Amino acid sequence: MLKFAEFKKIKLRYSDTGKGRVIVLLHGFLGSHELWDAFIKKLSKKFRVIAIDLPGHGETPAIGYYHSMELLAQSVKAVLDKAGVRRYVIAGHSMGGYAALAFAELYPENVSGLCLFNSTSYADSDEKKKDRERVIRLVKKEHRHYVSEVIFSLFAPDNLQRLKKEVNKAKHIADKVSKQSIINSLEGMKERKSRDLILKFAEYPVLFIIGKKDTVINYETMYPQMGLCKYPSVLLLENAAHMGFYEAPKETVNELQSFAVRCFRGIEQLIQAS
Repeated sequence: MLKFAEFKKIKLRYSDTGKGRVIVLLHGFLGSHELWDAFIKKLSKKFRVIAIDLPGHGETPAIGYYHSMELLAQSVKAVLDKAGVRRYVIAGHSMGGYAALAFAELYPENVSGLCLFNSTSYADSDEKKKDRERVIRLVKKEHRHYVSEVIFSLFAPDNLQRLKKEVNKAKHIADKVSKQSIINSLEGMKERKSRDLILKFAEYPVLFIIGKKDTVINYETMYPQMGLCKYPSVLLLENAAHMGFYEAPKETVNELQSFAVRCFRGIEQLIQAS
């Protein structure tokens, strides 16, 4: 069911499906909650699934001229407060993972588990920041061609033809993102801080879903991050790039479902022991 929550004079669109313990799904850059349709259908059989259109994406308007990860996290909290839920597993894809980490920093008492789905706790390198600045200049001149190129680059080359329907869906969703929203998000990602300490001090399980062919986030940089966690687990996708939920749908949704079960079982054990 589609719903809306107010935040900073805008309305955030989100879907709220199923009953029970809550899993929160946060899409990445140029996405929307609709990217999670197959996940929502599967996960909502056992959980209550809340998937959010982050500011500037889907049907949620942009806010000003800069979308920091803290702002995204606050928008997520506004939705979850409106939904009346207090504890949840959060899964964030790419930029959604950056927002999930910011959320975990701001509201640690609400997090039962964290999934970094093709995402990282590290900040942009100086080289990456320069590249984002270059892209921002490009987008200001003409953004449609950029959007198409980005979407194609997120899939492993071998998967582009096989997943033509999914590629077209991702492109259709991305085409709806305005020029200003693209710039807002690029600026926010460029200026985000490293949050590896959040992983180090997390008292809840952390799942890493990684694409071995990902050209956005090098999978080898994820291993030191896993080593920081008290309760880490990992799913390495041999034939996937940055769009694991499309490139390996069964493996990823099953892993996330099993992960959520483990997270909530831990909470129940703590409640029984208290």
